[in-house]
Amino acid sequence: MRNIDQWLAEYGDSHRNPTNKAIHYVAVPIIAVDMLGFAHLVPVQSIGLPPLSWVAVAAALAFYARLSPRLALGMTLLALPMLPLLDAGLAALGSMALPVLIAVFALAWFAQFIGHALEGKKPSFFADLQFLLIGPLWLLADVYAHLGLWSQPLRKAAA
Repeated sequence: MRNIDQWLAEYGDSHRNPTNKAIHYVAVPIIAVDMLGFAHLVPVQSIGLPPLSWVAVAAALAFYARLSPRLALGMTLLALPMLPLLDAGLAALGSMALPVLIAVFALAWFAQFIGHALEGKKPSFFADLQFLLIGPLWLLADVYAHLGLWSQPLRKAAA
């Protein structure tokens, strides 16, 4: 399994263009929340299970904790208040929740592909689907780096 530095460097390799990076700062969190929204709409609560959105966050946090406890803590601090807000937002949307999720998801991915066209590189998840989990972590590591809390490389050294 790759270590955190390898994951972040490989992901960062296709996210050097400033416009692509800016698009990712907006689109990656939207896509992550949208995916949790889709998971939340699966009606498992009716059979006594917790919402799949909560299960997905727990699984992602466990993956993050194996890679970097420091980044996992930050993701936990972001995810825990977000989940009840997501639940409330979906409830407020009612029957419009699914169409709104689909529209927002499509727009965010469209923006991502524009960013990658500008970058001239394919999205990382084309090589490994696990990069769908690394994207949010890479953004958080970048924020940490700007705050002086992360010194590991976020992209590979130029050859």
